[in-house]
Amino acid sequence: MGVHTTSIECRTQGHGDMVDITQEASAAVAESGFVSGVLTLFVPGSTGGLTTIEFEPGAVSDFQRLFDEIVSPDREYRHHLRWGDDNGHSHVRAALLGPSLSIPFVEGNLTLGQWQQIIFCDFDTRSRDRKIVAQLMGE
Repeated sequence: MGVHTTSIECRTQGHGDMVDITQEASAAVAESGFVSGVLTLFVPGSTGGLTTIEFEPGAVSDFQRLFDEIVSPDREYRHHLRWGDDNGHSHVRAALLGPSLSIPFVEGNLTLGQWQQIIFCDFDTRSRDRKIVAQLMGE
């Protein structure tokens, strides 16, 4: 069993921007040289999260609308009072979604379903250059 660590980089627009990183995750598996194991993705920072979804405009829009409904950016957040910024809802959304995701791979392929993609969600209130840690354990 070995460990291989790399990163996935992307530019986001913030405000709930969702980026399909499935190809980059698959490339990390290929780069590792492992045949089977587990890929763990992790977002450093407290305003981004990871999940899987069918990455098509309707599902993406539905997912974004869900976050607007349950964690509205228009509410008052104590985080704003403490730091004088505007991204309290970004932190809450990211905490609900979570910063990491683990996906098994077999015969060099991620075990995703046919319509399942890996999505990075940037909830911050500005554009960002993001780096996602990809760590693989395998053989």
